[in-house]
Amino acid sequence: MRRSKVTRLVVSMMCVGCLVMIIYFHSDVTAVLEPVRDGSSHKSRRSPLQTLYDAHHQAESAVQEIHKGRRESLEEACRSYTRKRHILLPEDLKHIIVDDQHGLLYCYVPKVACTNWKRVLMVLTGDSAPHQDPLAIPANEAHVAGNLRTLSEYSTTQINQRLHSYLKFVFVRDPFERLVSAYRNKFTQSYNTAFHKRYGTKIIQRHRLHPQPEALERGNSVTFEEFVYYLVDPATQREEPFNEHWERVHSLCHPCLVHYDVVGRYETLEQDARYILQLASVEHKVSFPVFSKGSRTTGDMAARFFHNLSPFYQKKLYNLYHMDFHLFNYSTPAYLKFI
Repeated sequence: MRRSKVTRLVVSMMCVGCLVMIIYFHSDVTAVLEPVRDGSSHKSRRSPLQTLYDAHHQAESAVQEIHKGRRESLEEACRSYTRKRHILLPEDLKHIIVDDQHGLLYCYVPKVACTNWKRVLMVLTGDSAPHQDPLAIPANEAHVAGNLRTLSEYSTTQINQRLHSYLKFVFVRDPFERLVSAYRNKFTQSYNTAFHKRYGTKIIQRHRLHPQPEALERGNSVTFEEFVYYLVDPATQREEPFNEHWERVHSLCHPCLVHYDVVGRYETLEQDARYILQLASVEHKVSFPVFSKGSRTTGDMAARFFHNLSPFYQKKLYNLYHMDFHLFNYSTPAYLKFI
């Protein structure tokens, strides 16, 4: 009997050893000195994380107060999220980009300025040669796998070291504005033939009555309503995970397990990006690209897309994205009809 218990204990410990052990990782500022070296050469300096929390012992600026409030709001929301897991697997960390030179971890969220953040990090990590201007890096090059390292590529020990000592940041956006932006980009642009073939044909086949042969073949005429039917259809996620462009932020970045030090918002993108670059002391090396706001998906634009969507499907869609609204403190949009 005793031998059986010991055997079970050993097996249990071996299984746990296969996982990345993280239990809602809070940063211990007293242990933060500078980025993990791992053989890389960089000068001794204060880490961005140390700079962030040292600033709290000084007179706090308005920007620091805003970010402190966002952290506290997220932590409070996570405490009420009783279904959260307590263990992360390496595959959960595929969206977290690592900058070992400057001690940064960035969880990228598609349709929340992630292309420009990847460009900036390519400049900072030296992976953009010969480009020093982020906007000189082609957008498709910024998304090439392997140009930037992700946290999932490191060993368990290295992962935990970086989660403990690097500045972790993520950018979020109103969930429905992000969703409409993804729809506009992936289903209304003629050049996105890969998405039309991969998703459009399936959506039309399943959710359009009497589709024309051309629509079934090309998949380039998906309506927003059909896109929503696809998202809320239980069969969709049973078959495969959501594409990252419409996957929920909490599923991509696990904010109740990874303690993000800075939660940037798309609505205050330029201010928040400047704040992070200042914390990393790299504002003299690179500037976050400023782009035209004319093409951005706004709340008014999202309201127009939701106008013809029935209250029944509005509610189903809201329930699907409710956790992102809740965790990141976004108000329920006034244009929803089920309220």
